[in-house]
Amino acid sequence: MKNAQSITLPRRHWLAAAAVLALTGFERSALAQATNVQVWKDPNCGCCHLWVEHLQASGFKVEVRDVGNTAARKRLGMPEPLGSCHTASVGGYVIEGHVPAADIHRLLKERPVALGLSVPGMPIGSPGMDGPEYKGRKDAYDVLLVQKDGSTKSFQHYPGLRRMAQRGGLQRVSDDVAALPWATAEVRRIDKAAGKVALKHGEIKNLDMPPMSMVFQVKDPSQLDALQVGQKVRFQAVQDKGAYWVLKIEAAAL
Repeated sequence: MKNAQSITLPRRHWLAAAAVLALTGFERSALAQATNVQVWKDPNCGCCHLWVEHLQASGFKVEVRDVGNTAARKRLGMPEPLGSCHTASVGGYVIEGHVPAADIHRLLKERPVALGLSVPGMPIGSPGMDGPEYKGRKDAYDVLLVQKDGSTKSFQHYPGLRRMAQRGGLQRVSDDVAALPWATAEVRRIDKAAGKVALKHGEIKNLDMPPMSMVFQVKDPSQLDALQVGQKVRFQAVQDKGAYWVLKIEAAAL
């Protein structure tokens, strides 16, 4: 009997230890998968690149697909009104826009039943939109928890430090386009299907925006027909609900 017990007890201990090791291995595997992020973005979007660097600095392993994000956003089910300049997938969730890495870590820890997180538009002060050229400016914004039916609620609020020096958004200024200042740019990419253009632009005075490379929605996509990549242009832009829109764009005078 002693021999039987001496054999049985170690075997039980071994089985228990094996179960613990298996569980630990599973948890590590799940964590590794959760921290692998796929990102769809425009190859010419500078703020998207900076957001990717922000994720990498926070421990995420990022796979970038420079093919634009319109198709990925639609395929993953993120509502268009919640859209931004890049879309990501991590741990079974969809991440849209300049979501801070800390909020993604929290999402993966709490595991709510939801589609994912979104920061609509491109608020200045959010990760990737917080470079020294903005001189410490921060716009207030919310990270939204997006439910699978498209409804949202605030997941995290970030207060602003200074209001934007812009003229009230698309609807208020669209009737007075002639009053908007012109900005100059070089066309980097044209996406006619999505109605977007990537511009390496100079200062946009009415938006209090310094020179950078960024993707804009175009109010009248037919204007894109006359553009070519590498072309020098001038344009007028406004902000509406966090998104940046080109109202008018044309070849710059030589």
